[in-house]
Amino acid sequence: MARSNGPILKRCRSLDIDPTYLGYSKKSKKVNKNSHRKVSEYGLQLREKQKTKFVYGVLEKQFRKYFEMASRKKGITGHELLKILESRVDNVVFRMGIANTRPQARQLVTHGMIAVNGNKVDIASYLVKPGDVVSVLENKKDNPVIKDAIEKGAGRVVPEWLDFDPKTLSAKVLREVNREEIDVPVEEHLIVELYNK
Repeated sequence: MARSNGPILKRCRSLDIDPTYLGYSKKSKKVNKNSHRKVSEYGLQLREKQKTKFVYGVLEKQFRKYFEMASRKKGITGHELLKILESRVDNVVFRMGIANTRPQARQLVTHGMIAVNGNKVDIASYLVKPGDVVSVLENKKDNPVIKDAIEKGAGRVVPEWLDFDPKTLSAKVLREVNREEIDVPVEEHLIVELYNK
């Protein structure tokens, strides 16, 4: 699968986003030179879309597919889009705290270390639903990457929509996430406006 491999901090700076939303603790010491330039309405909409795609590690084709899924749902399209992105299995692994970053969570999934309802899942875009149990496969629980993430993220708060058990390294999806629980700093209505042009 194709993905963005550019410098993380440089990309965060250009999109005006804090790297901690991706799980990175480093901060860029450089200043975004373009932050004082006036941005058009289209530019603002495009930046919100790019920001969201970057945070969740999704490319354009898949992002558009998620948008179409969200627009068919009954709720507010922007909220539904973020709910879909939050329900990706790689994001759930990150939210559980068993990966330091979203890209690392994606790697755990694609390397076949994660199961959903006891079945191995190696597709990062797999969407979980309420009632699903996401867990680390039994023979992968001693993986140093997972152990390191748990140690580093000891104080990280697992969202209320997940019931995480640190002993079994598993989490049950209790319900759909609410918009207020999504900490990603994005104005999703601008994405909706962009796609509805």
